[in-house]
Amino acid sequence: MRIVSADTGGALLDENYEPMGLIATAAVLVEKPYRTATLSRVKYADPFNYDMSGRQAIKDEALLAIELAREVRPEVIHLDSTIGGIEVRKLDEPTIDALTITDRGKEVWKDLAKDLQPLAKKFWEETGIEIIAIGKSSVPVRIAEIYSGIYTAKWAIDRAREEEKVIVGLPRYMSVEIRPGKIRGESLDPREGGLFGEIEAETEGIGWELYPNPLVRRYMVLEVWEE
Repeated sequence: MRIVSADTGGALLDENYEPMGLIATAAVLVEKPYRTATLSRVKYADPFNYDMSGRQAIKDEALLAIELAREVRPEVIHLDSTIGGIEVRKLDEPTIDALTITDRGKEVWKDLAKDLQPLAKKFWEETGIEIIAIGKSSVPVRIAEIYSGIYTAKWAIDRAREEEKVIVGLPRYMSVEIRPGKIRGESLDPREGGLFGEIEAETEGIGWELYPNPLVRRYMVLEVWEE
């Protein structure tokens, strides 16, 4: 099975390790043996002006996933929203009211569904490809999350060439390594079977340090500077 998935992750941190806004939405094509992506795409957000309610992330993920899916024609699209694996094209108001999520979550999805439900329905009618809100139980979504962290590292490198130092937080349970000409990210969860990702990047003249976030368990901090 060929699956396109999308997730948003990585945050710009202030000097007190508090998140200012999210950075990277990644869409990936995942194929057997489901340990990494065959292809990836990224959309960068402005972390200084970011809607942390979840609306911006889900919308960006859906649009980027559809863009990649039109190119590679997978069997299905997985989105990072844990609402029971429901097809987004079926998310009308009664269905959302019946979901076992918080009232706040229902309000967010009612707002999102105004745009995403007709978009998903039209995409399904054109291609037969379902968009599933499956969330973190999906391995391809986790791979997309790892790629969002890798692209966050690339964003930090590019920004560090203009500033003295950049501090970003990576998605949960992952590390990155900045190598000559590339960035590699790996899952730190031994139960995930060695999930990883890698992209090409201009890394010459860059110094970096990776360490645990002192305020939040399971999350690593990446500092990047130009040497």
